Amino acid sequence: MAHDLSYGRLEELQRRLAVYEDEAAYKEIFMMLFSSLTRFAASIVQSRETAEEIVSDVFIQLWNQRSRIGEISDLRLYLFIAVKNNSVRKLKQQLKSTSISIDELNIELDSSYLSPEHQMLSAEAVRSIESAIHHLPPRARLIFKLAKEDKMKYKDIASLLNISVKTVDHQLSIALKKIGAAIGSTIRKKK
Repeated sequence: MAHDLSYGRLEELQRRLAVYEDEAAYKEIFMMLFSSLTRFAASIVQSRETAEEIVSDVFIQLWNQRSRIGEISDLRLYLFIAVKNNSVRKLKQQLKSTSISIDELNIELDSSYLSPEHQMLSAEAVRSIESAIHHLPPRARLIFKLAKEDKMKYKDIASLLNISVKTVDHQLSIALKKIGAAIGSTIRKKK
């Protein structure tokens, strides 16, 4: 079931949850964001099962604090930040480490991002694009995923990852150049 990821819809669900303690609104928020948040957490903790636990815990906290969520200006960003913080905390516990670098993360992209193009491009071109995305540097891949798949704003990505908007822009340009080169080489092979 496809879910409307528009900010207006999310704001309405947030209001219903805060004001009316609307369980249906809570479930819809969960369905809208669970897979994106889980992929994001898994890119940090390297375990789908652990990522699902982290995201579930964040949603339990959201339910427990539902009367106060009306104060949150951007619920989607708030949840991504909560998942990031809990994921890093969990990873630090697992690794007994004090520093985690974005560049060390293994980001997996949801192939649904490519589904419109998939209908228009040959299977070879899609494979080239997926390969180019897979071979991006980890930071560029994460930023590409957040911007293109999760449709986050540059300023939100910068806030989430504690980097500048210029860095987000630069990393996206790296990603898009590499993907463009992959598409170009596929087209040249066809000629």
